[in-house]
Amino acid sequence: MRAFSRPFTGIIALVLFLAFSLAACGTSSASSKGPVTVNLGYFPNITHAIALVGVQRGTFQQAIGPNKLTTHVFNAGPDEIQALLSGNIDIAYVGPNPAINGYVRSNGSALKIIAGASSGGALFIVRPGAHITSPADLNGKKIADPQQGGTQDISLRHYLQQHNLKTTQQGGTVNILPMDNATILNEFKAGQIDGAWVPEPYASRLIIEDHGTVFVDERNLWPNKQFTTTDLIVRTAFLNAHPDIVKELLQAHVETAQYINNNLSSAITIVNNQLKALTQKSYSTQILDSAFHNLSITYDPLVSTLYEQANDEYTLGFLGSSKPDVTNIVDLDPLNSVLASKGLPKITTS
Repeated sequence: MRAFSRPFTGIIALVLFLAFSLAACGTSSASSKGPVTVNLGYFPNITHAIALVGVQRGTFQQAIGPNKLTTHVFNAGPDEIQALLSGNIDIAYVGPNPAINGYVRSNGSALKIIAGASSGGALFIVRPGAHITSPADLNGKKIADPQQGGTQDISLRHYLQQHNLKTTQQGGTVNILPMDNATILNEFKAGQIDGAWVPEPYASRLIIEDHGTVFVDERNLWPNKQFTTTDLIVRTAFLNAHPDIVKELLQAHVETAQYINNNLSSAITIVNNQLKALTQKSYSTQILDSAFHNLSITYDPLVSTLYEQANDEYTLGFLGSSKPDVTNIVDLDPLNSVLASKGLPKITTS
């Protein structure tokens, strides 16, 4: 076989190098080994409206270009955090307390909070027949929330603690019953529970469909009526491996928050369509308007309230015997980079 001359060999090498370079330029943020599958977790809750709207409009998929977005739906935060710790999801919308718990369980290595998603939208609703008009009336009552260790569960337990009430687990009389949101609706209607601390749209459904009354609007327990209800978190290993994809998703996250706030009527329709697809249940205009009235959509994680929620979780005994340091749970650099590119004010941790 005749050997190629050295000049001809050099030309082949140059052509191959240029072809590879052009191909690399055309893959955007895809891995050199091919497109990356991004596993996104969220709930079918209105407090997760950014996820619902971003997925439905295709904003997230468009942002990550050739990479593939796969979605996973959960009922409550602890299960979602377990999926993240197991590596089954990469980025997720979740309440602050499960995120804090996952961070502490992994000694600060597993995840980062990179943005907020909602403030408010969590209420303690009671049955009229339960005759609950003051904290003392909670003695002997059955109160539900979505899952032990979840954000609403921590809020409920902290509220009881603040009013010197103990759960049956502590030798007291208030029986906390964690159950999924759909079961809460059924049990409330049947009179099997006396109240529930739940996120939207379930709070508004208990009020409008089952004639429940608002005992506590959690916003009223916080300065300026603001507290983080939902955050956007990312697996640390995924952030380190694919910072470009995370930044692209953050850009879509910010744009979706702006879209919701600037086009609320259209956003409500999108959310309703997504909820129907995920839960086989669509909602009346009255329920949706009520739910969105009870919360704010924001990409600000409201870090000061996050730290307060971590303190509440610790005092309730969910974070071990020694108070953990969670000051590094938040990484706002990627978000602030996106905000700077849009001419928006940066978010601080103060």
